[in-house]
Amino acid sequence: MAACFCCFRCCWASAGGFNHVPLKELPTVQLDTSHMGTDVVIVKSCRRICGTGAALANAPIVQNKAYFEIKVQSTGIWGVGLATRKSNLNSVPLGMDKDSWVLRSDGTVFHDGEMIHKLTNYVEEGDVIGVTYDHIEMNFYRNGAQLPCTVTGIRGTVFPVFYVDESAILDTQFSQFYHTAPEGFEGIMFEQSLL
Repeated sequence: MAACFCCFRCCWASAGGFNHVPLKELPTVQLDTSHMGTDVVIVKSCRRICGTGAALANAPIVQNKAYFEIKVQSTGIWGVGLATRKSNLNSVPLGMDKDSWVLRSDGTVFHDGEMIHKLTNYVEEGDVIGVTYDHIEMNFYRNGAQLPCTVTGIRGTVFPVFYVDESAILDTQFSQFYHTAPEGFEGIMFEQSLL
């Protein structure tokens, strides 16, 4: 009898018998079509970047330990890292100003026009690059293995940034990762979901 009453109560509530407060769906982290270069093309539900130029993600990194990935779908000139909204998204490669810190397709890591790391093995088509950031340092991973290129001294409100040129195509992942995020790191969250 209690089961019947519960069922009746739930049906009555869904029919408007109770004051129902709809849940607000949290926004999805994706490429931001309002913060991208003029020759950038964003497709695949705002997850793929191609064309020429850069795009930011639509959420800054506000949590303590964030992780995101790219999959190199087609080689060319590309980069991945962090940038503020002051960075010039039409000028590639990034890393030439004080507002961007990026790993480039040639294995170099640049910030403010200065090469701060040079990797010896190149990233190839099909590789997955992971990025961690904990407000102290940014690290890169290739197919789940950490690369020897820690970046420190990142300042300001930063967003994941991605750039492409010369037929490069990158797919971004902000959840449902190809590789397990390093311990303690998780996908980027919007500020209201941290509360």
